[in-house]
Amino acid sequence: MLHTDTQYDTELYALRGSVTTMANAVERQFVRALDAVSTLDPRLVEQVASEELLVNQMHLQIDARCHQIIAKRQPIAVDLREIIAIMHMNADLERIGDEAKKIAFKVNILREQKGAHDVSGMQKMAAIVSEMLQSAAAAFIARDSSASKTLQMRDAEVDALRDKEIIVLIETMSRDQHQSSVSVALAQVFIVQSIERVGDHAKNIAEYVVTFVDGIDPRHARQRA
Repeated sequence: MLHTDTQYDTELYALRGSVTTMANAVERQFVRALDAVSTLDPRLVEQVASEELLVNQMHLQIDARCHQIIAKRQPIAVDLREIIAIMHMNADLERIGDEAKKIAFKVNILREQKGAHDVSGMQKMAAIVSEMLQSAAAAFIARDSSASKTLQMRDAEVDALRDKEIIVLIETMSRDQHQSSVSVALAQVFIVQSIERVGDHAKNIAEYVVTFVDGIDPRHARQRA
């Protein structure tokens, strides 16, 4: 929405830009964490940890900017919905950064044990979730509320892959009960769970776009269905 107060518009544009920058940052962090799982490169683990500090700073800055706009401009209607949605998105983006850090830190266990069990299922999950992150960010930029339904379906796909992968890892632990094998399998279970949670956060972001663009809460719509 355009306003007669151009400074207000500038503040809203800057806020949207900050959210987009943060979304890109956490996507890079997530991809780098997954690269660390594949390569067992400790430098990637360190980079993910460093990026987490930057993501946390962005989280605080965006939150403060939202509160400042609400206090100073007293937005109404779609503007208010968008700012509240951005506050929710901001929290989800910060949590994606947390999950990326958790994934990266599990690499230390994999390195100690000289590698991981089969990661093909995990990689398939990760590829879908990476696409979900990109789609959610694009939906926010384009104000595209239709993307939410696609991300819901992709999230269900990720959930099914997670369940399948965890069953495989549990079976691996049952067959090979050596401490090193069990430690690796458990680390991979936690990685799989973190990947799935990132998918949940991506889905949430797309749903917040529906909330401020269409003025409805898609979570309640699903409950009625």
